[in-house]
Amino acid sequence: MKNTALITGACLNTGTAIVRKFAWEGWNVIFTGRDKDRVATAEKEYAKDFGESVAGFALGSLDPAGRADEASVKKLFTVLDSKGIRCRAVVLNAADQGIGMKALETSAADFDRVIQTNLIWNFVIAREAALRMKDHGGGSVTFINSNTAYRAIPDRSAYCASKSAQLGLMRALALDLGRYGIRVNAVLPGMIRTDRWEKDPDFYASVPSRFTPLGEVARGEDVAEAAWYFAACADNTTGAELTVDGGNSAQLYPIIPPQKQ
Repeated sequence: MKNTALITGACLNTGTAIVRKFAWEGWNVIFTGRDKDRVATAEKEYAKDFGESVAGFALGSLDPAGRADEASVKKLFTVLDSKGIRCRAVVLNAADQGIGMKALETSAADFDRVIQTNLIWNFVIAREAALRMKDHGGGSVTFINSNTAYRAIPDRSAYCASKSAQLGLMRALALDLGRYGIRVNAVLPGMIRTDRWEKDPDFYASVPSRFTPLGEVARGEDVAEAAWYFAACADNTTGAELTVDGGNSAQLYPIIPPQKQ
């Protein structure tokens, strides 16, 4: 029987690279996205290469009250249970980016929205997956985190805080779930070359974090390889972090060529 992976936030960019990596490796994939139409469109695109081995579900992160939508997560897993689908791996890629949240202007409600999605909603998914994994031989949960968990960037206080907290959650779950054969790890990308590069080329031509020791930022495929490693190759690894940022976290400050300054 083929293994199945659940991958969240996988209608575009890094999420699609992760789906394609697992599908090319012969896994069945269940992916999620917040918008029903986007999920349907992505599912058609995946079908061109992978047929029925990739299926999508619309899954929002917050309920009408702005809290982590626990009921929808439970419904998703109930549907999977009814179809006899057991997820051997979960990759938690979906996130609220919390862009442009100035510290002196951001409301508590907006700050909480990011925390609810990136920390509490992801916890609920990990918990529901682990409840099934412990009865079926274990499995893997991988958080797609960020190097901003350690190195803050401007106007992203909620996002940075949520990613730091997510690493604490990852380590706690690794401790609590290891007895069931469930491994919990995190991938820490830096800047990723997404469709934002095409939309705002002038900004990304000179943004400091693009000047990495390796000379390039990560592609979605680089993050996908790291997620695949934790899910399929790292049988004795849990509570670990794998940074995929071209070496940015190793340097005190970026070395920007004079012609770029």
